[in-house]
Amino acid sequence: MRAAGITALGEPVEIFEVDELATPAADEVLIDVVAAGIGNWDELVRIGSWQIGGPAPMALGTEAAGTVAAAGSGVAELREGDEVMTHPLPLRRHGTWAGRVLAPAATVAARPPEASWEAGGAFPIPALTAAQALDEALGIESGGWVVVNGAGGVTGGLLVQLAAARGARVIATASAKKAERIRDYGASEVLDYHGDWPALVREITGGGAPKAVNAAPGQAATTLKAVADGGRLATITGDPPREERGVAVSDVYVRPDGRQLSALAELLAHGTLSVPIASVRPLEQAAQALREVVAGADGAIVLSLRT
Repeated sequence: MRAAGITALGEPVEIFEVDELATPAADEVLIDVVAAGIGNWDELVRIGSWQIGGPAPMALGTEAAGTVAAAGSGVAELREGDEVMTHPLPLRRHGTWAGRVLAPAATVAARPPEASWEAGGAFPIPALTAAQALDEALGIESGGWVVVNGAGGVTGGLLVQLAAARGARVIATASAKKAERIRDYGASEVLDYHGDWPALVREITGGGAPKAVNAAPGQAATTLKAVADGGRLATITGDPPREERGVAVSDVYVRPDGRQLSALAELLAHGTLSVPIASVRPLEQAAQALREVVAGADGAIVLSLRT
């Protein structure tokens, strides 16, 4: 089976052959991958900073959309031919940048037919991250202010969309060229991330937003300045600042959850949530695609494994 991955931690991404996957265990499904997402998290796996399962050599990739090829004996809700999405951690052996992947059945959700395969492949991790940051870490409320710092990326954009769908008043930061798209996502205010934007947030909200989420690497401490005393800050970039002024800080790491992904998929089907696709690449371009994502691609880059 052809795959894109690494032969050792820290090595460049390359194309190689891996063994065909075994029959799924009782709680697993075997998925024929159609499209696989690429994110900064894949770079963390490549260099060994995120331990998610299979040892090298291994195919990379931690999210995908595809069709069920086989279901384990204990899986009642999925059957061969079902079109699905997954964030399949912990990896059973290889990641999603291969023709097939084994996934715990509890991590799988139906792909809505209204969404393209590419959108389905790029949706699971950013959507789950957004939901877990907003609903669990922050507990956002309808009518309340929430700041999203770093709204121009895929996850940042989903944070804005989901917060707006929950009824929150969103203040987002992004570059000027992305401001219109962020407003279309539902942001009440879009601030240029250059300059003292936390001061503008304090002015708009009358002292600071009660809740904020940071999606900009290295900027959690800056985002904290925009939060009101006694508020809450969630950061998804692994850089939680020290708590101050009674602000509770949460360091959010995405958790696989098929039920939660199913609820988010309904919002994707209805157009409440969307993923901008920058480009679709063949598996052979995985290394270059990952470099572009790490450098800051404008939208999702997706690997196509259509045969």
